[in-house]
Amino acid sequence: MESQRKKIGNGVHINSTYTDKFKSNYLGVYIIRPLDREEVTLNSLLPTVLNRGTKNYPSTLRMERKLENLFGANLKINSSRRGERQIIKISMEWADGRYTGEEGLDKDVLQMVKEVLFDPYTEEGVFSKNYIEQEKKNLKTRINNKINDKRSYSINRCIEEMCKGEKFSIYPNGYVEDVDGIDENILYDHYRNILLTSQIEIVYTGHDNKMNLEELMPKEILERENITYVPREVIIEKSQNKNQVREKMQVNQGKLVLGYRTGIRYEDSLYNGLLLGNEIFGGGPNSLLFRNVREKHSLAYYVTSSIVKHKSIVLLDAGIEYNNYQKTVDLINEALQDMVKGNFSEEDMEIAKKSIRTSSESIIDNPQLVSEFVFGKIISNDDRSLEEMIKQLEDVTRNDVIDAMSRVNLDTIYFMYGPNREVQNEKNKK
Repeated sequence: MESQRKKIGNGVHINSTYTDKFKSNYLGVYIIRPLDREEVTLNSLLPTVLNRGTKNYPSTLRMERKLENLFGANLKINSSRRGERQIIKISMEWADGRYTGEEGLDKDVLQMVKEVLFDPYTEEGVFSKNYIEQEKKNLKTRINNKINDKRSYSINRCIEEMCKGEKFSIYPNGYVEDVDGIDENILYDHYRNILLTSQIEIVYTGHDNKMNLEELMPKEILERENITYVPREVIIEKSQNKNQVREKMQVNQGKLVLGYRTGIRYEDSLYNGLLLGNEIFGGGPNSLLFRNVREKHSLAYYVTSSIVKHKSIVLLDAGIEYNNYQKTVDLINEALQDMVKGNFSEEDMEIAKKSIRTSSESIIDNPQLVSEFVFGKIISNDDRSLEEMIKQLEDVTRNDVIDAMSRVNLDTIYFMYGPNREVQNEKNKK
């Protein structure tokens, strides 16, 4: 499945991947914004307000009924972080007309997406004050509840400490202290501004049913002049100082997160060596960390590592007992040194390659994953096909892995721990 790219306006492209593999079609409209402290909360609030209604369907219930009439089409509006970009995405998945026999379904779907994006429900020319206030409360709750998932919270805290002064440290859901200052006028002005200044990528995956996707974009969008293009992320090659952060919370299990700088950009030929090296190091149940830290020494409930592609960093997180902190860190350091010394087998290499290949090949089994893959290539300026990516991974050598892992340098250790036994016993007595 190859994607065809077409420019239809200033900063607006259509990317079409035609296939008969799926029984549904998928359309994603990606609005690309800089991850910026001044607008991150606005961008997080906007999708929830757009989801409340349109001009012709002015409530969530009316929208849901319309989607049911479109053979259960699935509409989603959200925001997310991709490196130092914040992406506002409107997507629709719907049954292909070959299976419904419904003429005009594709056109109705396009019209619905267009209305959600360009003709939302308004009162007196701006967003509904009532909807705004309700969604502000929901956003505050969502932001405050981030602490409830201690594992995810710990990873975000490590990123905040590790990337202080970098845009990547900005929390993608926004900040509670910024919510109260937003009203229906401010959010509507921001909404209009991002439509008129953002890079917009339309990504279609599905049957070639001759849909005129250009109809999605009004003339004023196609003829825009000042487009905000988000620059390539700043990459720090190597940390100058090791950072250690400890936080005490009411948890029964310690949360350990190690952040590493690599300086290996995703466009670097050595990046595939990093991908494979990370898989061997801590990417799955066959990794060195899993076998040694968890299975052999029983020091972790879970332990895994992952690469943040756009920032060229590796994040390792583990759930451990408090008193196993130093033993765990020492074993992790030993595992990394084993990678640098080449103390891993050819079988490790083959298992890691097979794991990544299987994961990569699964992309073509889901239209949403295909859409995300195509969009990922766009923001990475990567014109390789999936087959080419897999082939290059297969060609990675042991020396490539060793070279890549030798550039993995510890930057930050974050540890969340709970009350010690003495404190806990004292509380129990009371």
